[in-house]
Formats: sequence, C-alpha cells, structure tokens
Amino acid sequence: MPPADDAQLVQAYLEHVRVEKRLAERTLALYSLDLDKLTTEVHRNGLTLVSVQSTQVRRWVAQMHSAGRSPRGIALILSGWRGLYRWLARQGLIHHNPVQDVRAPKAGKPLPKALGVDDSVRLASHAEAADAPELESRDRCITELLYGCGLRIGELVGLDVQASAQARGWIDVQAGEAHVLGKGSKRRSVPVGRAALQALADWLSIRSIWLGERAAHSPALFVGAGGQRLTPQHIRVRLKRRSQLAGLTTPVHPHMLRHSFASHVLQSSGDLRAVQELLGHASISTTQVYTRLDFQHLAKVYDAAHPRAVARATPPERPPALPDPED
Repeated sequence: MPPADDAQLVQAYLEHVRVEKRLAERTLALYSLDLDKLTTEVHRNGLTLVSVQSTQVRRWVAQMHSAGRSPRGIALILSGWRGLYRWLARQGLIHHNPVQDVRAPKAGKPLPKALGVDDSVRLASHAEAADAPELESRDRCITELLYGCGLRIGELVGLDVQASAQARGWIDVQAGEAHVLGKGSKRRSVPVGRAALQALADWLSIRSIWLGERAAHSPALFVGAGGQRLTPQHIRVRLKRRSQLAGLTTPVHPHMLRHSFASHVLQSSGDLRAVQELLGHASISTTQVYTRLDFQHLAKVYDAAHPRAVARATPPERPPALPDPED
C-alpha cells in the first residue's frame, strides 16, 4: 500500500479533477487506475510521490513498454501522471514536474475505422424478425441517429424524450435538430435527417405502447423493457448483433458510425470546418484525421477506374493526425 500521505494526495487530486473538469465516471475510474500504477511503483522503490525524479519515470516507461503495453496506452498513463504532478506543483509541494519531459515510445498512427456508404445504409435499413418489433424499432432509431448525426455514445444515451431543465439532450422534431451535451459539458446542436426523424417517430409511437403507464415516469428516449435508460454497453452489444445479422463482415461499434458519418460528410462536401462543428471537436487538428480517410477513398476510386492506375506508385498520405483519445 502507498504511504497514507500519498494516498490522500491522490484522492484529493481525483476529487479536484472530478469537480473542475466534470469528468465522466468511466474517465475518472481510468485516471484512478493509472495513478494506482504510479503509487505502486513509487512505493516499490521506497519513494514518495513528491520525491520522484524524471529518471525513475523513464525507467518505469521502459518497463511498461518491455512488458508489452502499447505506446498509446503508455501515453495515456503519462498524461494522467502529468496532470497529477501539475496539480502538486500548484499546491507548492514540488518544484519540478518529473513527467513533464517524459514521452511515450513512438507508435503508428492508425486511421479510425469507418464503414462504406453501402454498409452504413444496409445497417440502418436492416429489419429483424417481427417477433420483437419494439426492439427492432428502437435499435433502428439508435442506428439512424448515430450514423445520421455523428453522435457520441454518451450523447445518445443522454437524450430524453422531451426538453427540460434537467435534460442532457433532446430532439426538436419540428426544427429537425438534436441538442446534445458533449465533452467538457459543451452543448451543441446537429441536424437530424429525414430517415432518422422517421425512425424516431416510429420508435416513439411504439415506446409509449410498450412501456404503458411507465412511459410517463421514464424521461429517457432509449429505454429497456423496465423503463430504465439504456447503458452504453447495452447499446454496443445490440449494435454489434445488428451488424452481424445485417451481414456486415466487420462488427460495428457506436464510434465506428460516428467515424462513418464524418468521413461520408467530408467526402461529399469537402468542408472540414463544417465537419468539425458537427462533431463538436474543439480543435480542427482532431478533425483532420478524416482528410486521410477521404484521400484513401479517392485513391481507391482512382485505382479502380483509371487505366494507368496499375503502374502508379503507392499514393502519398496526408500529414497524420490522431483523434482525441476520448473522442
């Protein structure tokens, strides 16, 4: 176990980021796990948090890398450690952040996985057997909103049936807009297409019958049979199942539909700034990853259509950019 003082410092920092950054419970839990790794190494080496030096942090990074942890995973751990030491410096407990200049090993920069347009439409249009029409209607509406609006899974599960002071999000059917609460508690509005609005209307009509009297006590738009708000994990399981039944070769997860939305809008419009606004990205650099997806699409079209493409060298890639770790 870490010394009592170190444990108290970690708990005080976690409470600070919970209040100041309004972190989601899952993110806060990941922060806690990363800091547990830090205090374990500190204690194993007979140190305290405030006595750690950069050389020791570099050695721990090398050990994690040798043990098989990915460069991206190490980078996320270092980010959590770095934040703790910044906070300790603001408290006047240290004079130098030992993690500040420590970097994770270099890693490849994979592109986000996106479906093709045909597969996206097939997934959204797929109709299951009629023995569970309420589940089919609900899952189709979920799929249409994820792909048609580019919502994050947290934004989707936060949607309520009606707008209210307590609602994290809702859909204005008349205006054709979804109002959601995104990362950093930032609100944004995104347009809702005709197909998604029709799927929503179908689901709402079935939802009220399915829940009966419980409908009045269930503000959540997407619920289970008991009227409880669906969890992100439940939606992931249902979407994966739907993709398999639709005959897609790749199991689909909610964020893949967000990537598909962004890629397809960019391919059609070429307007990177608009895609940034629709996705709710704070920085354009986060959105730029989709220019590489767009270029890949164009290169495939060229290779398939141009008679001289066979002799062409491998196409150059756009400057790489990684998506936000939590986006």
